[in-house]
Amino acid sequence: MEGDEQGIYVGKAAADAAGDRGWLLGHFKPSGDLRHSNEVEVKWGVHPKDERRAQWTSGEKRTALLVLISGRFRLEFPGRDVLLAEPGDYVVWGRGVDHSWHAEEESVVMTVRWPSIPGYAVEGV
Repeated sequence: MEGDEQGIYVGKAAADAAGDRGWLLGHFKPSGDLRHSNEVEVKWGVHPKDERRAQWTSGEKRTALLVLISGRFRLEFPGRDVLLAEPGDYVVWGRGVDHSWHAEEESVVMTVRWPSIPGYAVEGV
């Protein structure tokens, strides 16, 4: 779907996410698109069972919130793992916290990161 002259955008997360590796909102959307933002990024992540992040994120410059919508999803941090097992379980981590993840079951998660900074794409996932 598309935005209109009144400044409203209506979409479907699964369909819109497919076009940008899951990201619905952030710096990577075209300038002038209501979903363009340098302040925040929002991702609708759909992960098959046993999918893992291709590599750890290090040198993180953003704060992030990840909310489990469905499934079973493990966040891995240095010295600590966090298992999200019930819809609505969430974790927040700050700048400088390295992380990775593993979908223990088919999972849907929503991630919000701020600010929106280019340069964190990982090939393969």
